[in-house]
Amino acid sequence: MTYTSPFTGNVIQPTDVSYRDISIANTTLQLAWPVNGNAAGDVAARIMDVSTTGVSELWMPPANQVSVGQDALIRNTGGEDFTVMDFAGINTILTILPGEAQYIYITDNSTAEGVWGIIAFGVGTSSVDAATLAGYGLKAINSSLNVAYGVNIFSSNYTALASDRAATYVWTSGAGTLTLTTAATLGNDWFMILRNGGTGSLAVTPNGGSLINGAASISLQPSDSCLICCSGTAFYTVGLGRSTQFNFTQLTYPVTTGSYTLTSSEASNVIQKYTGTLTGNVTIILPQTVQIYYITNQTNGGASAYQITFTTGASGGVATVPASQQVILLCDSVNLLNASTITAGAANVSLVNGTAGAPSLNFASETSTGIYRPGSGEFGISITATKRFGLTATGLTITGTGTFTSGVSGGTY
Repeated sequence: MTYTSPFTGNVIQPTDVSYRDISIANTTLQLAWPVNGNAAGDVAARIMDVSTTGVSELWMPPANQVSVGQDALIRNTGGEDFTVMDFAGINTILTILPGEAQYIYITDNSTAEGVWGIIAFGVGTSSVDAATLAGYGLKAINSSLNVAYGVNIFSSNYTALASDRAATYVWTSGAGTLTLTTAATLGNDWFMILRNGGTGSLAVTPNGGSLINGAASISLQPSDSCLICCSGTAFYTVGLGRSTQFNFTQLTYPVTTGSYTLTSSEASNVIQKYTGTLTGNVTIILPQTVQIYYITNQTNGGASAYQITFTTGASGGVATVPASQQVILLCDSVNLLNASTITAGAANVSLVNGTAGAPSLNFASETSTGIYRPGSGEFGISITATKRFGLTATGLTITGTGTFTSGVSGGTY
């Protein structure tokens, strides 16, 4: 239907409605021209602020009811885009994104659908623009974007994903592993922040053969922290500093019997001296971290020759130190290893005197068997804490019976 002036023959413009604020929720809204000043119903205004929820469409009135040049300025004030259609939703005129303002006008009114011109009228503001744009590492506060590195606490092994971009992870347990998704998958410019706030070593191991700092894996000790950056082919750490100052501190720890677990602070003392009178064997549980320890057992083991055993609590190697013995131990976060397997460049090796129950040179699987110095000028051999062999400048003493397969010659019997 068209409206023609009887005086001029020209199409009559509908009465102007200057402004409307429209909300659409998961539906279609068909607009009509405000004919003869009728502004009731869903009329098209010259300026319309539109906010939508879900899949929504705005349908314009019939183009053949007005003259060419009829226009409307439409601004999306919501957080979702919506589509503007011609009459009855036959053809798409344009899609308006959040914050955008678009100016449309009729260029051909020969049909109800018509032909519409479009001018991008610029981008305005929207209360949810920032929230829509906020991605990993960004947070919307009011209408602005702000940097946000969320903190995640983890205590079991974890694999870092693409969604962990710009996240902060803090480890809070003993020994563990953080696995990185392959560098090719995460891509260039991915990064995360990592801190070892636990009591054990945290291994950082990339997947798929990717390297980190040129190695297959790195280890973060307690209190270490760094930024892990991905180049798309490898990983690199930033800010993983190492102290170049070596301060040896000593822990003096009294023990009697049973099991003792050292805290991270206590275990940070490289030199450890254990004192007290033992009433039973003692077990010291060290943190699962990479460390070197200088141990001195200055306890009194008593007649039963009680000893101290060191372990990380894992199913790895342990070290047993008898009373009055010293040892240097290497810990690889699981095993405790004797650091003194060979003395390089030394002309001689000196041992403590030892006892029958704790020989100076013994065996890891049977520490009460070995050699020791029973007294001045004497060399002794102990078998399971009993002296069986004594050699002095005056002769040899053997305790127990002997078996001689080829006989004995010389001497007086």
